[in-house]
Amino acid sequence: MSFVNFSGQSVAVFTIAGFDHLPHQKVLGCLILLCYALVLLGSGTNIYIIATDRRLHRPMYLLICNLAVVDVMFTTSASTTMISVLLTEVKTISYYSCISHMYIYHLGDIAGCLALSLMALDRTFAISKPLRYTSILTNPRVFMLIILSWFIGIGSMGKIVAEADKLSYCQPIIRYVFCDYPALIRASCVNPEPYFRLITILGVWVFGGQLPLILISYGKIMYTVLRLPSNDRKGQVFSTVVSHFIPVLIYYAPKFVSVLLTRIGVKLNLTERNSLLIMSTLLPSLINPTVYCLRTKEIRTRLAQILFKNSVAPCK
Repeated sequence: MSFVNFSGQSVAVFTIAGFDHLPHQKVLGCLILLCYALVLLGSGTNIYIIATDRRLHRPMYLLICNLAVVDVMFTTSASTTMISVLLTEVKTISYYSCISHMYIYHLGDIAGCLALSLMALDRTFAISKPLRYTSILTNPRVFMLIILSWFIGIGSMGKIVAEADKLSYCQPIIRYVFCDYPALIRASCVNPEPYFRLITILGVWVFGGQLPLILISYGKIMYTVLRLPSNDRKGQVFSTVVSHFIPVLIYYAPKFVSVLLTRIGVKLNLTERNSLLIMSTLLPSLINPTVYCLRTKEIRTRLAQILFKNSVAPCK
């Protein structure tokens, strides 16, 4: 690729301009840095505990570990750019770095969606068919499902990168807060609407395919819970279901709000769009490790053992 400045062909460097109009940029940068550090700490803790404790090498914990890897990748792709712009005032990013960050960001987004679907499926079998659970979802099958989900993400995001890479760019300005597909399309010389159809198709697949699957799974779980004879058991299982549904809610809520507002004709200004984008990027990755660490007895007990160096056996 030959690089020229504003030729309508390509650019060597983009400038991130999404924060230019905001006051207190250092404060915002520190908050994003804090959130990013907490994501790394929480997800890294879950990965370490599950990887080093062979008793946790079971389907549910393998799926939690997979989600933690996705959270680290997803958040890193966006947070490093925002932190660089806000705290070090380095607003430029090379073309190849920008398109690489875009690929990793969207790959993490779709992999996170599929990870939540797999976890809903896991809990459905665990609660609805407890006697057959270990024979239905074995570790090899879970590994295969995880690998398949990554291949789906890699393949679908490869198409997005190919679309963005073949475009000519009329301006080296990214009006958003980091590199993603809509930001690059709007920086190009083309009419953006036809190129948003690909994102629309993915959005329909997420909301029309994955979300109903998750809701049906949790609906099946709730139906099973209500049929349990013991109230204590109902409360315990219901608490588990709620804790597992929180990451689903946090993941889909910002996307649902954005789509709903667009469909009813509400026009968001640039600041509102960027705020929604930052929340949808940081909140899921921040909440997920907290939920699964604090609400999962085995992980919580193992963490306590590491922190306090006691010999208490994990709860079962």
